[in-house]
Amino acid sequence: MIILPAIDIKDGNCVRLFKGDYGTVQKVADSYMDTARGFEASGAEWVHMVDLDGAKDATQQNKEIFIDVAKNTKLKVEVGGGIRSLDTVEMYLNAGISRVIIGSAAVKDPEFVKRAAKEFKGRIAVGIDAKNGFVATEGWLETSGVNYIDLGVEMCRAGVQFFIFTDIDKDGTLSRPNHYKTKKLQETLAPLGGNVIASGGIKTINNIKTLKKNGIYGAICGKSIYSGSLDLAQAVRVAE
Repeated sequence: MIILPAIDIKDGNCVRLFKGDYGTVQKVADSYMDTARGFEASGAEWVHMVDLDGAKDATQQNKEIFIDVAKNTKLKVEVGGGIRSLDTVEMYLNAGISRVIIGSAAVKDPEFVKRAAKEFKGRIAVGIDAKNGFVATEGWLETSGVNYIDLGVEMCRAGVQFFIFTDIDKDGTLSRPNHYKTKKLQETLAPLGGNVIASGGIKTINNIKTLKKNGIYGAICGKSIYSGSLDLAQAVRVAE
């Protein structure tokens, strides 16, 4: 299992949200580069980065930050937030980003995701952010009528190999991930070639152990690292 420490960017700052609510924004670090290099020093090979401004307005105003980390650390960078076109996907991948996450567009423009998965095979992830089992879009500001499992199956059959599953009610809460829904999604997608990365609610090393036991491909850890409830170096070792 891989561990992906998280850096969320809003207005150029490293921040965290509670349950995806932009009104709860909290700055958690002074320097995104120092944070990324700290993750690297702890043994992480990947970093999960989100453009919170992009998630709301589909712009890439923070793109230079993500590219800077990709170019000036050894970390593999995956980026999500407001990615709605093949041009944006290509821009990021050509600039050194390892994997691009598509979220809202998986619901609103599935044909775009299918084209991206075909053209950039193995470098596309779909973010499945769910509230009560239904997929949320537009920076979690809207909830669709699409079941999270159904979306995963559709995207997996279209060629997407990686899925980031977030239970919004768990995000930023340090109340443990939704193991049941995460495992159910992994078990459903695995025969189709899908790999699930858990996100939201991870607090302790025991959560990492449970995710690994359940066969989950990866785990994104954000608030747990910043708050000190999870030691990143230990998490990387346990996940190996």
